Amino acid sequence: MSAVVRSEFALALNQVATERGIDVKVVLESIEAAILAAYRKDYGGKDLEELDVNINPNTGEAKVFKGKTDITPPGFGRIAAQTAKQVILQRIREAEKKAVIEEYSSRVGTTTSGMILRFDGTNVIVDIGKTEAVMPPNEQIPSEHYRLNQRLTFYIEGIRDTIRGSQIIVSRAHKGLIAGLFNREVPEVANGAVVIKEIAREAGHRTKIAVLSNQQGVDPVGSCVGQKGVRVQAVIGEFNGMEKIDIIQWNDDTKLFIQGALAPAKDIEVVLNEKKKAATTYVPDDQLSLSIGKDGQNVRLASKLTGWKIDIKPKSQAVKSVKTPKKKSVRSSAKTKDKDKEKEKSEKKSDIETDKKE
Repeated sequence: MSAVVRSEFALALNQVATERGIDVKVVLESIEAAILAAYRKDYGGKDLEELDVNINPNTGEAKVFKGKTDITPPGFGRIAAQTAKQVILQRIREAEKKAVIEEYSSRVGTTTSGMILRFDGTNVIVDIGKTEAVMPPNEQIPSEHYRLNQRLTFYIEGIRDTIRGSQIIVSRAHKGLIAGLFNREVPEVANGAVVIKEIAREAGHRTKIAVLSNQQGVDPVGSCVGQKGVRVQAVIGEFNGMEKIDIIQWNDDTKLFIQGALAPAKDIEVVLNEKKKAATTYVPDDQLSLSIGKDGQNVRLASKLTGWKIDIKPKSQAVKSVKTPKKKSVRSSAKTKDKDKEKEKSEKKSDIETDKKE
């Protein structure tokens, strides 16, 4: 009979620990602390700091000791169980939350699926499986309208300590979400054949992503786009088609990389200033609006992607600047001729005067 009791308690203990994702020792410590609190409440007296509680992990029998003396009151087990229930549950919840926070700390920088539970002021509370996460306003996409029970993919931005304790922060606006979605949709990115080198994003509007192939024969841009654009469309679909995504091939040649980053504009000439890390680009006049983009968005994202300050000028201006030095040289040669003529005249005059004197 006693063996059955031991087995039931041990199974219950392990079940609680497994369901809550915490260690068995933590559960036992929580029960011991709760029983000690119950004893102090019901049998208050002096020298309570010297008390210890010992629980048999096999039978579940609890005993209170003062030093080495057993001072467990008769029938204390049942009384303690009722009194300590809430304390035990609270301790287990705290331990559970700590275990969950530790688990998600290792998942910072990855993506997860979640469902919107409720709205707390401007914050959005998200169910991400084992716990709830918070999406503050600065991590939300301005053009998105969130609704209850809506399922979305989120980027785990980090863990923040607040007045309410540690909170998991998720994001829809972080550029890491784009990387996570491509990792999910593109097998070549997931297995490392294609590497995402850099991402520049204005959430809800436009993203530029630079990719590089680590494997010979693999087209990095084509892999991310997919047949008939199916892969990139799956990523865009996560944002209801509201965000445009440009996929550019990474290039170690800065000039070529800047040319690619300014797509869809073409036939671009690039002049680099290495010291200032600034690039002057000359674009065909009919491609000027494409290179700049709406409200300067295209050139702004290209600058973020490449890390260079980009100044865009029309090619017609470049042609004028090339012609200007030639005009100056013609004028200078004309001035030289005039000076030579004046010199000849003065020499002739001096010769005539000399003849007259003679």
